[in-house]
Amino acid sequence: MSAEEQQQNGEQVEAQQPADGEQVVTPWDVTGGADGKIDYNKLVEQFGCQTIGADLVERIERLTGCPAHPFLKRGVFFAHRDLKELLDAYERGEPFYLYTGRGPSSEALHLGHLVPFMFTKWLQDAFKVPLVIQLTDDEKFLWRGLSVEESRRLARENAKDIIACGFDVRRTFIFSDFEYVGGAFYRNIARIQRCVTMNQVRGIFGFTMEDNIGKIAFPAVQAAPAFPDSFPHMFGERKDVRCLIPCAIDQDPYFRMTRDAAPRLGHIKTALIESRFFPALQGESGKMSASDENSAIFVSDTPKQIKNKVNKHAFSGGGATAEEQREKGANLEVDVPWKWLNFFLQDDAKLEQIGREYASGRMLTGEIKAELIAVLTEMVERHKRARELVSDDVVDAFMTVRPMTDLYG
Repeated sequence: MSAEEQQQNGEQVEAQQPADGEQVVTPWDVTGGADGKIDYNKLVEQFGCQTIGADLVERIERLTGCPAHPFLKRGVFFAHRDLKELLDAYERGEPFYLYTGRGPSSEALHLGHLVPFMFTKWLQDAFKVPLVIQLTDDEKFLWRGLSVEESRRLARENAKDIIACGFDVRRTFIFSDFEYVGGAFYRNIARIQRCVTMNQVRGIFGFTMEDNIGKIAFPAVQAAPAFPDSFPHMFGERKDVRCLIPCAIDQDPYFRMTRDAAPRLGHIKTALIESRFFPALQGESGKMSASDENSAIFVSDTPKQIKNKVNKHAFSGGGATAEEQREKGANLEVDVPWKWLNFFLQDDAKLEQIGREYASGRMLTGEIKAELIAVLTEMVERHKRARELVSDDVVDAFMTVRPMTDLYG
């Protein structure tokens, strides 16, 4: 029986313990298999989700009247749960909202952190729907050992980077767990907690008897935003508003648990659209880490820092010498500048040309790195200009509980 079939039968899906050399993908730990790579086909099978095909991308374009985001066309967001059912409901005129989040553990976001927010911004604009963004400052207090005060401060700093992505304040509510948990939201947390046993959270998340009880209780906090009545200022007491969560696939365990609890509490199972990991500069062995500055480009980096990091640390699939590169060409499967351009270069024709020239040997490693440096520098400088406009008053506008009407259309 597949994981999805187990869910449909009301059974809780449990994680399998990986053998030595196998890949590990959890919300807190991502490492590749014996070859250092993430096997996404294996993840889809293991987690019980489905891949996104061209037919689903075309349907989204037809329903929204918008060209598909490059992340969709290029398979960055590659897997889903119940996306077809959500689109069916949308076509019938039934409402849905978006939910995504951020665990604030660094002063500034890196480019990997931006990926879900860039895509969520596109989804909000294309479907014209409301959005909730959870800042899990409590999670970072429990896992990273940050003080409550520092976690709260980083949450507001990260909120500025998120807002700089261009979200619509009329339809967007950003909240910190330390500030918002209570009332209807906490009532849903308690309901979810009563649905899930200790054996189940140990199976899903790998908790041990040495973990603090806050970690064991936390998954219900991340699950609660998937239920619309957690936000009475937006949806009142409605339970019929569907939820779509754009996230990286390592967050899937949280929402397997959420989907199992939903029908037992009178809610619709949340839908997910899930992305691949954004690789570190040193190569694809998991995902980029905020704790290693040389593995990442941050939105606060200067043009000089971007240039130095790409030139010094971006793993190349090109030849060891210019002569070897011209003779044999580059291995695009392992080349980080090529992979990053697939995320951030908007021009499809130019991307195709670069891939063709670089793989053939007509383009050298220094040239593709120069292309990437130009793309990243422009992108980061644009983000900085947008962030400078995000004052504390603007943050308060997004994070204040206020009556929100006309959320759709």
